[in-house]
Amino acid sequence: MAQDVIQRFLFKEHSIRGQVIQLDEAWQKMTHDRHYPEVISQLLGELTAVSVILASGLKHDGKITLQIQGKGPVNLLVVEVTHDFKLRGVAKTSQPIENQKTMDELLGNGQILVTLENNQTNSHFQSYVPREGDTVAKCFETFFQQSEQLPSRLWLAADENQLGGLLLQKMPDTDNKDADAWDRVSHLAETVKDEELMQLPSEELLHRLFHEETVELFEGNTVVYECPQDKSRVDDMLRKLGEEEVREMLEEQGEIVIHNEICNYHIRYDAEDVDALFAKHETLQ
Repeated sequence: MAQDVIQRFLFKEHSIRGQVIQLDEAWQKMTHDRHYPEVISQLLGELTAVSVILASGLKHDGKITLQIQGKGPVNLLVVEVTHDFKLRGVAKTSQPIENQKTMDELLGNGQILVTLENNQTNSHFQSYVPREGDTVAKCFETFFQQSEQLPSRLWLAADENQLGGLLLQKMPDTDNKDADAWDRVSHLAETVKDEELMQLPSEELLHRLFHEETVELFEGNTVVYECPQDKSRVDDMLRKLGEEEVREMLEEQGEIVIHNEICNYHIRYDAEDVDALFAKHETLQ
């Protein structure tokens, strides 16, 4: 049974909030036919989980984009999640993955950039995530604490089939309600196992970790993979290159093949397609 869902929860007696995410079908569709090594699946999966958590905070139509570019073996990583939880993403490598395992070894000097887009105001905001920690979770604990001004704890797990995440955040009045609550709840969460994060339904996971606490679990949001082919954008790109250059490419290569890397599909143009492309353009003019 697919678990593609993110849910909020609340320790009402302690004023501690959290989110839990689990993806399998959407994640498998996003990585289908990519043949990522195990360490890439883990890295991309953990960053995907964080991207969905960030998207859950959007209060408007828009999207969150998490991007890393650098000179490590993983030289490009992009994950996009819309306000209504439509997901897509890709990781690219510049060299074979051999013994590299840590985030530093895989990303090198790559910086983690978060972009928030607001479709209503046609604006965007960018922020770098401090590389203060040797895991994705540690880096984003710092990011959440700085951006939301709330102490935060984060646990992540991912493999080629599933991913999971658990976020806890301490609200300003937590200590007034129970001075020991934050330490106690964080300690309980530390016992979570990767397979539990990825496989247990949210209610069962929270009961397993916090069965002596009162936890309110809210209705979840379904996450889906969506990466439709948009041939019109490719048509426009080729027209901007100009008919002469496009026909030269066609003559040299026999056909023009455009690969959409983030969605992992190819659009092909033969002589007949190019004739139709520019004939249609002339008609429109």
